[in-house]
Amino acid sequence: MDANPPYLKTVLITGSSRGMGLSVGRQLAEKGANIIIVARDVDKLREGIALISLVAFLTTTAAAVLNPTYIHTTKAVCPQQGARSPQTQRFHHISANLITPAESARVIAEATAWNGGAPPDIVWNCAGSSYPTLFIDTPLDQFQHMMDSNYFTSVYMAHAALTAWLRPMLSKDKPPASASENTKRSPPPSPRHLIFTSSFVAFYSIAGFAPYSPAKAALRSLSDSLSQEMNLYAAAHPAEPGVRLHTVFPATIFTDSFEAENRVKADVTRMLEESDKGQTADEVARRSIAGLERGEELVVTTLLTRLVMTGMLGGSVRGGWVKGFVDTLLGWLMVVVMVFVRWEMDGKVRRWGREHGASGMKRAQ
Repeated sequence: MDANPPYLKTVLITGSSRGMGLSVGRQLAEKGANIIIVARDVDKLREGIALISLVAFLTTTAAAVLNPTYIHTTKAVCPQQGARSPQTQRFHHISANLITPAESARVIAEATAWNGGAPPDIVWNCAGSSYPTLFIDTPLDQFQHMMDSNYFTSVYMAHAALTAWLRPMLSKDKPPASASENTKRSPPPSPRHLIFTSSFVAFYSIAGFAPYSPAKAALRSLSDSLSQEMNLYAAAHPAEPGVRLHTVFPATIFTDSFEAENRVKADVTRMLEESDKGQTADEVARRSIAGLERGEELVVTTLLTRLVMTGMLGGSVRGGWVKGFVDTLLGWLMVVVMVFVRWEMDGKVRRWGREHGASGMKRAQ
C-alpha cells in the first residue's frame, strides 16, 4: 500500500466478521480508511462494523460487550480500538457467500454504488478456512471445500475487482503515446491494491496439512502471475491508477477458527508445529499492514516465515536491490538449512509412527 496512512481510501475486506479480517478492518479504520467488511453471518457483520466504527480509545471492556469473542481472539489490550474520525469515515457491511462465483461481482457492484460510483481502492482477501487432517482421514468433500474457501473465493473476488478497475481504461484504449509525450504527463494517481492472504504452509507444509496447503500455495502462484500481468496495463495506460499485488503469509493465528482446527487436527501435526508459537489476530494484522505500507509484495509476519520464504522465492518480486540481495544470501543459507529441517521433521514423523502407530493420534498410556 502507499507509505502514507490510507486517509480517504475505501478498503473492502473479505472474511472480516471475525479473526484476522476484523483486526485488519479495525486497524485500517484507526488509520482513517473507509471500511467495507464482507462475510456470510449478518449478525457477526453487524458486530464487526460496530467494533470497527467505535470512537478511538474505547476500552477493551466496552469492546468486549459488543463482541464477547474479542478478548479471546486478540488476547491483548490495545489502547486504541476505533475509527480515527468516526464522524467523517464511512462503514458498510455486505453479506455474501463468496464460494458462489457471481457473488463477488455483486459485492463489488454494491460496494461501488455505496462508494459514490467508485470501486474500492483496496481489496483484501481474508476469507478462508482450514481442515488439518491426515490425507486418507479427510472426507473427500473437504478437498473441494478447501480449494473453494481458500483459493476460489480469492480468484472470484480478484476477477471482480480487477474487472471494475481495468475495464473502464480498456474502453478508452488508444495507441500508446510517444516517449516525449509520456515525459510531459503528471504522475499517475495512487495505485490500487489487491491483497491475498496465504499461509506459511505455502512455503513449507507438514503432515496433516495436505487438504489445506495446496490452496494456499496456489494463491502465491496466482499473485506472482497477476503481479506481472498488471505491468501490461500500467505501461499501456501510465496516466491511470496502476494495480499492485500483495500476498500475506501468516503462520498460526489465535482465533475461533484455530480452536475449530484443533478439534480435528491429528496429534502428530500438533507435535510438528510446536515451534510455531502463534500470534494474535491483532499482531498479524499490525505486521501485515506495516509490511504493506513498506511496499512489500510478499509480506511475512514472523522471522521464521521470512527465513523459509527466502529459500522459496524463485521468480517472485524481491522488493528492490538491497532487500533482494539480502534475501538471496539468506536463500543460499536456507537451501542448506532446509535439508536438515526436512531430515529432522521426517525423523519426528517416523518416530511417531513407531511409538503411536499410523493413526496420527497418541496411544493411550
